[in-house]
Amino acid sequence: MSFRYDFAPTPFGDALAVFSDEGLVGFDLSEAADPTVPWLLDAFARRVGAPLDPDPGAADQLAWLLDAYFNGDAVRFHEQVRLDWSLVDGFQRTALQTICEIPFGETMSYGEVAVVAGHPGAARAVGTACRETPFSVVVPVHRVIRSDGTPGHYGAHPERKRFLLDLEREAGSRS
Repeated sequence: MSFRYDFAPTPFGDALAVFSDEGLVGFDLSEAADPTVPWLLDAFARRVGAPLDPDPGAADQLAWLLDAYFNGDAVRFHEQVRLDWSLVDGFQRTALQTICEIPFGETMSYGEVAVVAGHPGAARAVGTACRETPFSVVVPVHRVIRSDGTPGHYGAHPERKRFLLDLEREAGSRS
């Protein structure tokens, strides 16, 4: 199997999109100008067990969808972009696939996701799935919040989670 990468613009900077022969295998919001990107490329290559080849234009459809999303459209990425789930298995995959079904502008608590995913009491495991998702934004882990209604973290960037939640709330209030 071959793996290739491209970058897609977001309000946070260019995001790394990694594709396999099966579809999008990873989407990371690290900025292209960030000095950690070579490290990130190496990390993805280790994860998939193969080198990543640059493929300018590979993320064009994803970039178009991201543009629509960041303009307030209720994009359901998992229905419009073929996802390669090979980097995620077990309950983490189940949790992330459950999270894909949270509607635009709505949220669920970690515990609620665990219940819907068939594992009541696995709220911490849902948190781990969110933290380790290879699909930032594309799988809307930002829609998973704490049981007290506060957003919680989003990796090292809780301000991004707040931005995404606010974007969806404001877009919903316009419609």
